[in-house]
Amino acid sequence: MTKKRKSTENHDHDLFENPEAIAEQLSRTEQFIEKNKTIVSVLAGIILVAIVGYMFSSYYIKGQNDNAQRDMFQAVYYFEADSLGKALNGDGNNYGFLEIISEYGMTDAANMANYYAGATYLKLGDFENAVRYLSDFSASDYVIQARAYALIGDAQMELGKFGEAAANYEKAADYNANKQFSPTYLVKAAIANEQAGDLSAAKDNYQAIVDDFYGVVEYQESVKQIARLKGLTN
Repeated sequence: MTKKRKSTENHDHDLFENPEAIAEQLSRTEQFIEKNKTIVSVLAGIILVAIVGYMFSSYYIKGQNDNAQRDMFQAVYYFEADSLGKALNGDGNNYGFLEIISEYGMTDAANMANYYAGATYLKLGDFENAVRYLSDFSASDYVIQARAYALIGDAQMELGKFGEAAANYEKAADYNANKQFSPTYLVKAAIANEQAGDLSAAKDNYQAIVDDFYGVVEYQESVKQIARLKGLTN
């Protein structure tokens, strides 16, 4: 095995230092290209189209995202001012969240518009649409994504889907778990699980607070709730 490797290494060495070896290799390459002109041309064309397509797509999406971000500014303003109809549907001059989603579907702004549209529908009491749009949102930001899961849970609680709500609250709590938000989501999960009749799961939610988030505001109440649920299940 060692001799073979050495022989290969010597051959590679010759290729770089021997002009005749380089010329012979170039000749073989030219012959291959000449023999396979059609295939080489097609492959080159495909690669060129892919590169141009990628560049155009990136440029187009960036332009679309810039336009969408400008439209989002006014829609978010209406959302924060509780002008929820205008936030969703626009004001005749500016797009609302629904139009941003429709017109700029591949952009980051449209993704964010899904979050705002879902939150808007939740405020309006349209819980089915709240779940729909919030479920279409995704982000790597741990605060916003966790919040989206929790809002889905809120909508499902209103729809009486307590088990599904608990699952989403637990997802919110587990998504980059932290002391600031996870305990609150775990309390919501416990309430939802208890409403669903799953007292054991509710106890586990409170226990997670006690085990993982010592010192938070929810800690002492969780200790009490664990004792209460143990009394109900024994």
